[in-house]
Parts: sequence; C-alpha cells; structure tokens
Amino acid sequence: MTQHPSPKGTQQFRSLFLRLDANSDGFIAVDELRKEMKKIGVSAAEEKTQAILGDYDLNNDGRLDYEEFLTYMMDREKKWKINFQVLDKNNCGVIDQEDIIDLFKELGVVISKQHAKKIIQMMDCDNSMTVDWNEFLQHIILNPAEDIAELVSSWKRSMVFDVGESRPLPMDFTREETDSGAWKKYILAGGIADAVSRTVTAPIDRIKIQLQVYGSGAVSHGLREIRAGGIKSMWQGNAVNVMKGTPQSTLQCLIYNRVKILGEVSEGELTVQQRFGLGCVSGAAAHAVFYPLEVLKVRLNLQQAGTYTGLKECAKSIYQNESIVAFYRGFRPSLLCMIPYAGVECAVYQSVMSWAKADAADSSESRLFLCSFAAFASGQTASYPLAVIRTQQQAQAISSTTQTSSAVETLTSIYRNQGIRGFYSGMGASFARAFPCALLNYTLTSRLEILFP
Repeated sequence: MTQHPSPKGTQQFRSLFLRLDANSDGFIAVDELRKEMKKIGVSAAEEKTQAILGDYDLNNDGRLDYEEFLTYMMDREKKWKINFQVLDKNNCGVIDQEDIIDLFKELGVVISKQHAKKIIQMMDCDNSMTVDWNEFLQHIILNPAEDIAELVSSWKRSMVFDVGESRPLPMDFTREETDSGAWKKYILAGGIADAVSRTVTAPIDRIKIQLQVYGSGAVSHGLREIRAGGIKSMWQGNAVNVMKGTPQSTLQCLIYNRVKILGEVSEGELTVQQRFGLGCVSGAAAHAVFYPLEVLKVRLNLQQAGTYTGLKECAKSIYQNESIVAFYRGFRPSLLCMIPYAGVECAVYQSVMSWAKADAADSSESRLFLCSFAAFASGQTASYPLAVIRTQQQAQAISSTTQTSSAVETLTSIYRNQGIRGFYSGMGASFARAFPCALLNYTLTSRLEILFP
C-alpha cells in the first residue's frame, strides 16, 4: 500500500518543489537540482543528481515532475526518520548544537561550538538555532547522503583549519570524492589560495631565508637588495615558490589518499600512528620530486636582483657551474626535519586541542585556531635547526658563510660562528608569516570551493 504524506508534509513538499523549480515550468531540471546541492556544499553534485533522475525519472524525460519528486522525498523521509531520532540525543524533537558536537565526538572528531553553530545554521529555516524534523528533511533531500557518516563527511568540508606556512598535512577525501573526481575542485581552490598566500607573504619568506643564511648580517644585506632592485626585489623567487607549492601539495594529497584506499582503510578508522605514517610517506615522496625547485627558490632569494633573467638561467647556472647533485643539496636534513615537525605537532595537537575543547561552550573558533597554531609552533621549534642546516646547504656556492659540504660540517660551522641562536635564525619571521598564510588559505579556500562547479 502506497504511503501518503500528511497534509502538513504535502504542503512542505510542495513548497520545496516550487522553490527548486526556478523557472516555474512545473519540472525540476538537472541544473536546478544541482545548483541547490552546490549551495550547501554537496560534493559530486553532478553524479548525485544523475543518480536521483536514474531512480525517479519514470518517463525518462531528463527532469522530475511533482509526482516523481514527491516519491523521491517520501523515500528520503522513510530512510532518515530513524537517523533523525538517533541525532536527537535528548528526544526533544529538535537537533541543537550539543547534538552536533556529540555526533562528531562519537565519530572521533572534536569540533567547536562555533562549527556546530554553522552546521545548524545550514539547516535552520526559522532562525531558532535548532533543527526540527521538517528542516532536517529539507536538508537531507538536497544532500542525498546514504548514512550519517557520509553526511558528517560533507559537513566536515567547511571546517578545516590550515595552520602553517602552506598546507603541512594532506587533505583527506572520501572514496566517493576520489572516484567521482570531486577532489579536483578542492585541489583547485586550495591551489589558488596557496598561490595568493605565498605571494602576499613572499617578502617575509625572503627575509626568513636571508636570516637563516646570513644571521645578523641579513638586515644590511636586505637593505642593499632593496637599494639595488627596489621593493619588487622582495618578491624575487616567488614565482618558483608558487610553482612548487600547489603541485607538491597536490601530489602529497594524491599519494596519501591512494595509499589509504589501497590499504582499504576509511578516514574515520585511521589511528594517529597511521596518519603520521601516511603523512611521512606521502610528504617524503612529494618532497623528493619537487626538491630541486626548493633549491632554485633559495638561490633566487639570496642573489642580487638582476643576477639571473629567470628560473631557466638560474637552473642552467647551477648545472653548469656545480653539477646536477647541487639540486639536492640539503635534501637529507630537509627530509629529516619532517619527522620531528610532524611528530611533535601531532602529539601537541592532540593534547592541546583536547584541553581546548573540554568546555564546548568556550570552544570559540579563534581559540581553536590559536591552539592549532600552538601545535604548529611546537613542531616548527623542534624541527627548525634542521631547516636552517638545509637552507645553508642549499645556499652553498653563493654565500661566503656556507662553504662546508656535509650536514655535520654545516651544523658545526653554525654553532662555532653563531652559537645555539644560529639554529633559530629567522624563526620569528617564519611565525610572522604563518598567521597571514593560515588566514588567507582558510578564507580563500572556503570561498572558492563554493564558486567552482
């Protein structure tokens, strides 16, 4: 026997149908449905709309009339009624922020009250800051997740903090996002945001590199650079930095997710140790591929403006005057610095964030951001001496202060000439750059993901 909705449900379904029927022709077309899905951040919207039509477009005319759409809505209602009761922890008939926080906690993810508020606002139609069954049903009709885990995965997409100089950890994609190609939108958005943030903070990055190589002499060296090449010289080497950043992050992301899929492990099942291992493996592989560009960036940052006409001439000069081995100078300490950075950041992040989120009412977005930055700062502090050794090795052949050949000799030289302080030259500039980088990446990525099809 066919189940018919209540009069109230019929009115609600009719209102939703009319809202989706943007051109008022009495049908919901693929483009109309897909556009509404994208507004709430549904991944693989194209594939999902086609799947809905495949199941409910009974006359195969490529669109849904009211009766066809009503059947789809009633099926969603039947499927998600029990799940709504599961989400409504205290059986009060609505979902509130505490329910969302508890749901994420059950899945091993701790979120702030601000993030829970954003999720509620996504579904809340009457501004009550709670979501009743009718509001939840409208959301789940446009967000055709198959289960609670997939629904949470779609919500998580808007709650990623990016703390650090660019993107230290790879983004995680579901199997569906990987198979459908939806990950390309996130990579593109993240790539543009990364390029903008690197360009805006390029002068600080150049100061950091000069401090790592020249120590206290970096100020006078920088002033000579500005007098010789003008303010624009502070962006020398930025092009290669942008060229390296996004492709390297993309490759690391692809390797991370591919290994995860081959291991047949879902993101929610990954332990801290597995995340650490995947991050190290994917990061090392991507780092090895793009390391020569890192060497070119350092050389361009340290040379006086006008020394090279461009990236090609710089690469040619290194190859002819030194050897191809020069493109991997400093690679071992660079690879080694990833281990303490990733390990310490991960350990501190787990501890600090657990403390920060113990009181959900006081877990503001700014507080969580600062705690995330504290984790980054701890990892950066632990690994920074290796980063200085790497940069000094990369600068060999153009700096009179870096004529040693091995990592051990470079370490000894730094200590002999500058003491312990020498191993932390430029770290203040690195922290100063991290704040605007993180904010730009987070803000731009969120905005661009919505704009891209």
